[in-house]
Amino acid sequence: MLSPQSTEVIRATLPVVGAAIGDITSRFYERMLTAHPELERDLFNRANQKQGEQQKALAGAIAAFATLQIEPDQDKVDLILSRIAHKHASLGITPDQYAVVHEHLFAAIVEILGEAITPEVATAWDEVYWLMAETLISMERGLYELAGVEPGDVWRTVRITERVLQSADTVSLTLASTDGTELPTFAPGQYLSVGVVLADGARQIRQYSLCSTPSSSDWRISVKRIFGEFDGEVSNFLYSNVFEGDTLSVTTPFGDLTMPDDNSPLLLASAGIGCTPMIGMLNHLADTGATRSVSVIHADRSIADHAHRTELSALVDKIPAAKLHRWYEDLGVHSSREAVSEGRADLRDIELDPDTQAFLCGPMPFMLSMRKSLIARDIPAQNIHYEVFGPDSWANA
Repeated sequence: MLSPQSTEVIRATLPVVGAAIGDITSRFYERMLTAHPELERDLFNRANQKQGEQQKALAGAIAAFATLQIEPDQDKVDLILSRIAHKHASLGITPDQYAVVHEHLFAAIVEILGEAITPEVATAWDEVYWLMAETLISMERGLYELAGVEPGDVWRTVRITERVLQSADTVSLTLASTDGTELPTFAPGQYLSVGVVLADGARQIRQYSLCSTPSSSDWRISVKRIFGEFDGEVSNFLYSNVFEGDTLSVTTPFGDLTMPDDNSPLLLASAGIGCTPMIGMLNHLADTGATRSVSVIHADRSIADHAHRTELSALVDKIPAAKLHRWYEDLGVHSSREAVSEGRADLRDIELDPDTQAFLCGPMPFMLSMRKSLIARDIPAQNIHYEVFGPDSWANA
């Protein structure tokens, strides 16, 4: 808990620091990556750095955490920090790295705000930083212990045993241990990190949801190649270069998008490749003979673009109280036997129990639209869960 003296200083200076937090975080990354270029090459997502998304996410997290010290809401604090802790654990972040961040973050604060940073103000914001850092370190220590690994020791080598096209742009990869032993289990909805060395020598890391059954002895992920101004460096590399018999460097599974272990009704809503954690959850529900009510929502550009389309339908058919609803922007010449709709996903005609637990994954605009619709249908905000790969801007949207 923040000291009373620092709380008042933060209350007085939050508007000034908050207004400049975007400039501060941008300068922070410039300073840190200049001093430690290996972090951009081998740890941070350099595409997100170029787009400025990582800077925005860090700025939002710091501002939100500071605000929650003067307007306490432990549930929101836990939500913000839990997601960060799981992401850090999946990258193998260790406690000593927080000191590096502290050094360059506070140098950036002083550089941007200058004389406004008096000793009293510096002390208060230093307290905020270390409160946030020590909370994360503690949470990450717990995640490492739960996974049965030493802090940061999350990487292992696996072998590709199967490669299957799920759509023209999406391939699923089945991963097994190199010595024939079973891989650690995971909770439905969790993800792992994949690290690859690219042509320029940079080691880049990305996260992929596990879409296999947790009870199986191997893991499965799906990878979609991405084209645009910022191509999917790692996804495109995996799609084009990784085949049966090849090895990959991956981490122990992490992630807090996990289903409650009760009989509450579920809504699983996804768009595009966001279907992967939902496939993992549905595999688990089918495997365990679940009888709970499950509404499955999926939106995509077209039927041809829909990865895991056949598997999704088959899994829903295996769950007695599950219903599938699909929307495609372009239906093309589709079969009238398929229960699909044209346009964007719409929850207005979907039956929703007030106790529904909703899980969302897909592009941020899709998830925000779903959240807005769910809240309008009186689903409590705390019952709406989401997954986003890359910088998390949900709290700031």
